[in-house]
Amino acid sequence: MKEVWNSRYSTNEYVYGKKPNEFFAEQLNNLSPGSIILPCEGEGRNAVFAASLGCNVIAFDQSESGKEKALALAKENLVTIDYRISDAIDFECKENSIDVVAFIYAHFPNPVRKIIHQKAIRWLKPGGKIIIEAFNPKQLINSSGGPKDISMLYTESMLTEDFDSIKIELLQSLQIDLKEGYLHQGSADVIRLIGEK
Repeated sequence: MKEVWNSRYSTNEYVYGKKPNEFFAEQLNNLSPGSIILPCEGEGRNAVFAASLGCNVIAFDQSESGKEKALALAKENLVTIDYRISDAIDFECKENSIDVVAFIYAHFPNPVRKIIHQKAIRWLKPGGKIIIEAFNPKQLINSSGGPKDISMLYTESMLTEDFDSIKIELLQSLQIDLKEGYLHQGSADVIRLIGEK
């Protein structure tokens, strides 16, 4: 998969755009997080936005091409991000040390998904937040992006089980109009979660 993402991010164009995900930006604007982790952050649009709000940002991805573009975007916006090359299953962080972990279109197969989500809960400080926007199984019929493997698309029951140890403040499946670069365009079926440790 690393080669796939490196190839995808090797163009000059930002394939998911330079602006942050709308749901993520909306949630972050309502919080005042000091520290945030962004797994599978790709070209850095969400990390750069978080840094522009004054957050201490740790982002990671498998892709060296993604990191290169993320750091260029950070420089363009006069912010600093800590971007690491790592597979999600290998990434580690100190327990009870982070204010927000945001999974924005970070899709994992089961049981990897459950392991990574449990790790994210451990990283959070008490009162810390999980933010998720991902595709749900209805997305399979759409052409607006996402995995074409149903096992990597998320249902409300999956996320309820994964985050049963924290307070779920929002969990909804809905259809939206995606406008994120040229790879996320059009009608999309997504799932959103906000949880508090």
